[in-house]
Amino acid sequence: MSEISGKTWDTALFKRVLKYVNPYRKTFYITGVLVVLLAILAPLRPWLIQRTIDIEVSASNLEGVLNMTIILIIILIIEAIVQFYQTYLANWLGQTIIKDLRVQLYKHILSFKLSYFDKTPIGTLVTRTVSDIETISNIFSEGILVIFGDILKLVAVIAFMFYTDWLLTLISLIPIPILIFATTIFKKVIKKAFQDVRTQVTRLNTFVQERVSGMKIIQIFNREEVELSRFEKMNKMHRNAHIRTVWAYSIFFPVVDMLSAGSLALLVWWGSKGVIAGYTTLGNLTAFILYIYMLYRPIRQLADRFNTLQYGMVSSERVFKVLDTESNMEANGNIVKEHFKGEISFKEVSFAYIEEDYVLKNISFEVKPGETVAFVGATGSGKTSTINLLGRFYEFQKGEIQIDGEAIRNYDIDCLRKNMAVVLQDVFLFSDTILNNITLNNDEIKEEEVIEASKKVGAHDFIKNLPGAYNYDVKERGGMLSVGQRQLISFIRAYVHNPSILILDEATSSIDTESELMIQKATDVITKNRTSIVIAHRLSTIQKADKIIVLEKGEIIEMGTHQELLAQNGHYKKLFELQFKGEVIS
Repeated sequence: MSEISGKTWDTALFKRVLKYVNPYRKTFYITGVLVVLLAILAPLRPWLIQRTIDIEVSASNLEGVLNMTIILIIILIIEAIVQFYQTYLANWLGQTIIKDLRVQLYKHILSFKLSYFDKTPIGTLVTRTVSDIETISNIFSEGILVIFGDILKLVAVIAFMFYTDWLLTLISLIPIPILIFATTIFKKVIKKAFQDVRTQVTRLNTFVQERVSGMKIIQIFNREEVELSRFEKMNKMHRNAHIRTVWAYSIFFPVVDMLSAGSLALLVWWGSKGVIAGYTTLGNLTAFILYIYMLYRPIRQLADRFNTLQYGMVSSERVFKVLDTESNMEANGNIVKEHFKGEISFKEVSFAYIEEDYVLKNISFEVKPGETVAFVGATGSGKTSTINLLGRFYEFQKGEIQIDGEAIRNYDIDCLRKNMAVVLQDVFLFSDTILNNITLNNDEIKEEEVIEASKKVGAHDFIKNLPGAYNYDVKERGGMLSVGQRQLISFIRAYVHNPSILILDEATSSIDTESELMIQKATDVITKNRTSIVIAHRLSTIQKADKIIVLEKGEIIEMGTHQELLAQNGHYKKLFELQFKGEVIS
């Protein structure tokens, strides 16, 4: 969870938010002018009504009354038009700014190392990218400009009141100090309540996202009631956080209404005496009733607006915390190659996910261009960690990794990853068509190429029989396809991107025998004439590899061809005999 500062107001944070206005300064200034115009127009109406009563009505001048009425209608029309454009532009500005901010945030998240996602709940990032940023728009649509307008309106109203009758003004403003005190307390209470709401929204989003993604596990282990109970508790905390904001408003608004009523009571009492005694007029009394309404309404709204602003600032702080997170891979390399030869060298490489807790220790091996190298070993031996380092998805601490004789850190990171393709054990497909899941929306890859690749891999027959064929929507995570079908699609995806280096991470560990034969055929197709690294539990899939590396607890314990390792009578042979017990060893 993001930690929120305890400051009532953070000027540095606010200035940072305002920087996003720079590309739209013209719109911002126009909106500001409209806000000022509204503040000036509002108190004109009571003043004109006062003049109409005291001058035209008292003189029984019907033509004068008609003229003043027409002027009032014109001012109302102008005010309505200005209000429309001010509201539209303020909201346009807010939505445009958060569009830019959301793109910046998403781009930044895309650059993070995988280790960041290992430690950060997906629901948290979803909240930051969607609802938190949406709240920031209120800073512009309902916050800064509107607050400025309300304050200006208050100043204008009070100025008109003093100009009209200073004594009546002082009487009317007697409850204001109490209102200022109540508003100060309200601001502090509501900010804390808003912080709690945002925290609970993040927790709820994370909980729901994880449980929906893991629904299969919940149902398999019959944990529906337990998870429902946990959700109810979390939802109750979410409700209570919102109720605390409602509680604050339910106290503050009646206080404002009572003080407003108090001002009116004082005004009527003193003003009536003044009209009777002759030291004020009926027009003044009528105008002041309208002034008090104009005075208290902005004050009541100001507290609400200010807390909307605070709400946006809380969200801004959370979003900027993600933007300020330095978790991206150092991209200082500038070497760009269209195609790699595929020569790979690991030289005494050590790697730890957490400080000095190394999961790879002094790993050294060579891969010649076009060779297929296989990694075997128990779960946790370091196989997947090794291939993650090759694409710079994680950063190693010691040693050096080279491709074509050049340190991988010297390559442009986009170039490095463009020349690699990875087929994972757990295939991830997006809720999209088969075609888009294969091309990943790369316009350079044509449908004809995809179909040709599908035929070579052996997937064309099952794809063409689907409704819509290559335009078939596989739904979320490819749920409409079998494990083997998803795996074949991932092979096509790797093939059409034409990588110099291919990585297969336990691509056959979760499929049946029939699918394994298809996958094995696909493997032979896509590994042909390119450097390939294969991780497999099933040793039958790697017997043709040019080199097999056996890992145990992050260290290389054996290395050689299939036949050489069997002849060593070591760890590999034991693994092989366990898997092929009762069969003739080839």
